[in-house]
Amino acid sequence: MSIARLPLRAVLRPIPTFRSRPQGRLLVSASDLNFGQPLHETHPHIIKPGELTRGISALEYHHRRAALARKLPRNSIAVLAASELKFRSGPVFYEFHQEPNFFYLTGFNEPEAVAVIEKGQTDVEYTFHLFVRSKDERAELWDGARSGVQAAQDVFNADEAGDINNVANLLPDVIKSATMVYTDIGSHKKSAVSRFFAGSSTKVDAFAKLLQNSTVKSLRPLMNEVRLIKSEAELDCMRRAGRISGAVITEAMRNTYKSEKQLWADLAYGFKTQGLDGEAYVPVIGGGSNALSIHYVRNDAVLNDHDMVLVDAGGEYGGYITDITRTWPVSGKFTDPQKDMYNMILDVQKSCVSLCREDADMSLDKLHRVAENGLKNGLKDLGFDTSRPGCLDTLFPHHVGHYIGLDVHDAPGYPRTDKLKENQCITIEPGIYVPVNDDRWPEHFRGLGIRIEDSVRIGSEKVEVLTSTALKDVEAIEALK
Repeated sequence: MSIARLPLRAVLRPIPTFRSRPQGRLLVSASDLNFGQPLHETHPHIIKPGELTRGISALEYHHRRAALARKLPRNSIAVLAASELKFRSGPVFYEFHQEPNFFYLTGFNEPEAVAVIEKGQTDVEYTFHLFVRSKDERAELWDGARSGVQAAQDVFNADEAGDINNVANLLPDVIKSATMVYTDIGSHKKSAVSRFFAGSSTKVDAFAKLLQNSTVKSLRPLMNEVRLIKSEAELDCMRRAGRISGAVITEAMRNTYKSEKQLWADLAYGFKTQGLDGEAYVPVIGGGSNALSIHYVRNDAVLNDHDMVLVDAGGEYGGYITDITRTWPVSGKFTDPQKDMYNMILDVQKSCVSLCREDADMSLDKLHRVAENGLKNGLKDLGFDTSRPGCLDTLFPHHVGHYIGLDVHDAPGYPRTDKLKENQCITIEPGIYVPVNDDRWPEHFRGLGIRIEDSVRIGSEKVEVLTSTALKDVEAIEALK
């Protein structure tokens, strides 16, 4: 049965785990050891006392595993795999990003790992298994420190730990003892190219073979339920990410940029130097008609003074993201058409934000209908023929919001029809995108793309905007230059 343990300032370990010496045990300061990620003992400038990862304590990770265990049927297990290191070419790899559900339950931020949450005979009993890479002096010489098997128990609080290279021998008994297995390993969609080259082979991998005689269900719905309501510690991470990201974007509005790439570079620099982990996602920096592409990420065009620039960007803290979109004139001053369209969208955005309260009885879909009605009426007032079939499908082609947290689109697959509850976090992001060469729409608005987005915490009776440091009123933006 798992109990909550806090990170150790000193690790009691078998000496041979780290180097060859006679058998024995030795009390060694954790600050003298190397781990595969920052800990307070080795990186006190990053991780505060009591935290396992930035902003989150070891005890909270225990509570998360316990919350999942309560949702599992008795004698069932949940199996999760860490992300794999992805390679750009040859031995050159991309920056590692941990699989969010795995990270949410373990706080372990290395590749090649498997976690198992084994539900016991009662609702409060569970066993936490963690299989990780062993310490390896030669591998660590090239790739940096690994935490190792002993740290899986001493630092990450696993009840049972083992070498990932031995998982084929250790995992079968755990799976065989379970009445049901919850997992999403191997369920990720492949691209058309990957499916084509994979052919129609029916070869079953080793893990799938282990599950052939088991009752298997998707873990995602249970993880969505556990992750949707944010703890105070999670909210603090998101507040910090939102506050700093918003301030960085506001600072960018003060400056004059000649290109999308220059603006992108300033944002990325600002997020890191102001204390965030880095960018939460590849941003959209769309000048002029580039803003008409919802997920435009080339960010390589010249910025022209007469255009607006749409910036969808945000940083992350402790893995928790913020999602902000602001659109402003490159010159610092709105033209009359730009101002008219912008203020109309801003009014709709503020109206939707004001409804982000549990007592407003809203869902994401209800908020979307509020946004659609507001935008339709606003467009009509601006001279658009909104009676045309498919008007809003063309001018407002995306949903008004989505859940956020460890993922930019948190809780994938969770129904948008469910009532929003206190301490859930969402985005509110209405936008209008007027095609360039389309005479159905007023000429002076053609080629204009504007989106305004904030990250918001659902309150009981009051809304909390996490990204209020990013200015969005016309007068405030124009006063920056």
